[in-house]
Amino acid sequence: MMKMDQLIGKVEPAIVLVEGDTNTVLSAALAANKRVVSIGHVEAGLRSFDLRMPEEHNRRLTDHISDFLFAPTERARTNLNKENVWGKIYLTGNTAIDAVVEHLPIAEKKSTIMKKIPFKHFVLATAHRAENVDNSDVLESFIEVFSKSPYPTVYPMHPRTKKRLQEKGMLAKMETLKNVLILPPIGYLDFLMLMRNCRLILTDSGGIQEEATAPAIRKRVLVIRLSTERQEAVEAGFAKIVGTDKAKILSALREEEQDGEVLPSVSPFGEGVASQKIVEIIKNSVL
Repeated sequence: MMKMDQLIGKVEPAIVLVEGDTNTVLSAALAANKRVVSIGHVEAGLRSFDLRMPEEHNRRLTDHISDFLFAPTERARTNLNKENVWGKIYLTGNTAIDAVVEHLPIAEKKSTIMKKIPFKHFVLATAHRAENVDNSDVLESFIEVFSKSPYPTVYPMHPRTKKRLQEKGMLAKMETLKNVLILPPIGYLDFLMLMRNCRLILTDSGGIQEEATAPAIRKRVLVIRLSTERQEAVEAGFAKIVGTDKAKILSALREEEQDGEVLPSVSPFGEGVASQKIVEIIKNSVL
């Protein structure tokens, strides 16, 4: 926040745009607020109503000090109206879909990640949230899921997860699983190709729940959390909340093995033009 304050003082922007719900988002928003600079929150109004998640606090606080609230969905706009936020609310769609639309063709040309994948069909898995990876029982549950999954698993491992596995003496057990390919953290283009080619996705990520709904991806996501702020993905049939219990996750994986349901051809998070909408609003209102 101190560094952002210095940068804002140097640049003197007309508006500071923050996207998402990380600690850095709240830090930048607070720094702008103290400098009396307009704040635009991209991805405003998402709510999990799960106060165990630090991200839930970050996005709520950011929304309530923002001047411009760019809501990705009607549900997000409704949340903001119910909370009587002071800023102006705009329904724009989510820029995550814009990014997939723009970068997937580039990924298809440049990424070589699929050459490293020895499996024809695989589950793409990620886990990084504190409430999951800081919990030994949950980590043990995930290892059991990977070992007994009906599909091989490709697992780009987050640094936080690797550190926790090492601290708890579980990393060696994970590395011995023959049906799990552990990858180091990978770039966006490579990850797009993994999403494009996987059978389904197992994750505690919020952004991936959105990206999976992009028309060019269209993958089922099993959400290994107790709640989600992307309820639209659940309602549209893309996502299913399965929790962290190994029996429930494995049951869901086996159900997916038999499920031939066709996913919707449109994303509940917009048509890939959110960025243009946001730019036009800023040009007409601020610049």
